[in-house]
Amino acid sequence: MSGGADAGGGVALPPPVDVMRPRSADSVPGQAEPPRELQYSLKLDGFRALAFVLADGKVVLQSRSHRDLAPEFPEIAAHLRTQLPPGIVLDGELCAYREGRLSFTDLLRSHADRVRAGVPVSYIAFDLLAVPGRDVRGLPLRDRWELLGAALREAEPPLQRVLATGDEATAREWFRELRPSGVEGVVAKAMGSTYRAGPTWAWRKIRHADTSDGVLLGVIGPAEQPRALLVRLPDGRTVTTSPRLSPAQSRQVGALVGDRAGPLAEDPEHGPVRRVDPPVPVELRQVAGRHENVAFVRVRSEG
Repeated sequence: MSGGADAGGGVALPPPVDVMRPRSADSVPGQAEPPRELQYSLKLDGFRALAFVLADGKVVLQSRSHRDLAPEFPEIAAHLRTQLPPGIVLDGELCAYREGRLSFTDLLRSHADRVRAGVPVSYIAFDLLAVPGRDVRGLPLRDRWELLGAALREAEPPLQRVLATGDEATAREWFRELRPSGVEGVVAKAMGSTYRAGPTWAWRKIRHADTSDGVLLGVIGPAEQPRALLVRLPDGRTVTTSPRLSPAQSRQVGALVGDRAGPLAEDPEHGPVRRVDPPVPVELRQVAGRHENVAFVRVRSEG
C-alpha cells in the first residue's frame, strides 16, 4: 500500500492519541483451546510511537508522552510517507540495531550520531488504530491485526509487522531464547480486546525478572549530569538509586529530563533533590546484598 493510494475518506484519527498500555505479569499466560484467545508478540527494546500519516502527507511519530519523534527519525518518517496512505495510524516501536541486537542506547543518540555510526533504525508495527476514513479502535484485536497485515502486505523494511503467534509453546521459546538479541520478553494480548487508552489487563507484558518498572521523581546532583535518582518502586516505596550513575547514564538522563528538573530543595528523607515534573517512567534493577540496592537501568519515557 503506497502513499499514492486512494485516501478513501481521509484522516479520521488525528494526533495526539493516548496509548493502550500492558500491565506487568510474572509469567507467560496459558493459551486456551481453539479458538485461541491470546496473541503473543515480542516485547521489543525501543521507543513506543504511534505513526500518523496526515492528509498533507506529513508523518507524526507520537511518543507515549505526545512528543513528535519524527524530526529525530526523519528517514523513518519519509519511508512511512511513501509506504502508507493518508489517514492510517499505526502503533509500534522504533528500534535501533547494533551488531545484530536491539540497541536502546543508540536511540538516545542524535540523528547525526546514528548516521555517522551507521546504526539502522526500523519501525515495527504491532497494532492499527485507523485506516483512511475510519477509526478502528473499537474493533477486536483479531480484526485490527488482519487489517494491519493487509496494510503492510506490500510494505518494505524498515517498516514491518511485529513477530507474533497464537502458539503458547512458541511464545515460551521466544522468551527463553531471544533475550541475547535484545528482546525484552513477550506481550500477551486478548484477541477480543478493543484499543482503549491507559493500562489494561487485556494486554500483559512478561519481561525478564531481573528488572522492574519504576517512576523517576527527582535527580540528585546537577540536573544536566545527575549522580543518582530519586525513584518510586512498584510497591510504592521511594528510594535513592545506587550505585552512582555511570557517565553515560548520567548524560542520558540529563539530556532527557534535565529541562524538567526544578530547583534544589531539601527532602526530609533523601536530602537535596531536584524534583522532576512530570515524573518519568524508568527501568530499575533490584540488586541483592547485605543492603538491598536499587540500580538505575534506563529511562523509559518513550518506550
